[in-house]
Amino acid sequence: MQLFLDTTDTAILADLAATGLVDGVTTNPSLIAKSGRPMLEVIAEICGLVEGPVSAEVASTETEGMLAEGRKLAGVATNVVVKIPLTRAGLVACAHFGREGIQTNVTLCFSAAQALLAAKAGASYISPFVGRLDDHGADGMSLIAEIRAIYDAYEFDTEILAASIRNPAHVTAAALAGADCATIPPGVFTDLFKHPLTEKGLEQFMSDWAKTGQSIL
Repeated sequence: MQLFLDTTDTAILADLAATGLVDGVTTNPSLIAKSGRPMLEVIAEICGLVEGPVSAEVASTETEGMLAEGRKLAGVATNVVVKIPLTRAGLVACAHFGREGIQTNVTLCFSAAQALLAAKAGASYISPFVGRLDDHGADGMSLIAEIRAIYDAYEFDTEILAASIRNPAHVTAAALAGADCATIPPGVFTDLFKHPLTEKGLEQFMSDWAKTGQSIL
């Protein structure tokens, strides 16, 4: 499963991308607002830090506006993926972008029926928001599994990008449910490296090694 970072903090992104484990980046209007920087400048910088897909979201809610904004965003770099909302207008724009060879990430998906429509519209990625579903008493991971079953049954090429990930357990569950990718906050990405038994074991190994008085170099 591919791991994307959900961030516009380029300093953090540069640090984590150095691990070689970051496959792409997603952004949204809220993250752009938080950055306090011009959107096109931020997207261009992010595209220079990672080779994988970088999702940049349109602000318009009308098809024609989405098309104009999406084309502008796609012109920033070859790895830009235009992010559009899962609305009727958004799916019409999605189909247009597909015919133009522009990759798309259809976001704010909360049902398998919506995901089916996005795939039929030619979406490159579908972003089910698992955490937000969990917040409302639903099972976000069940949605991932349902979408996986539909996409496999009809051989859709759309990739499932699990979003609204809250913790490492969500990442594991998304992988088990069949997600192609997960986009995660930097803090959750960092937590994936950690386990108390790993830290305890390493501490014991280092203590035992120090007692030998040896040096490898």
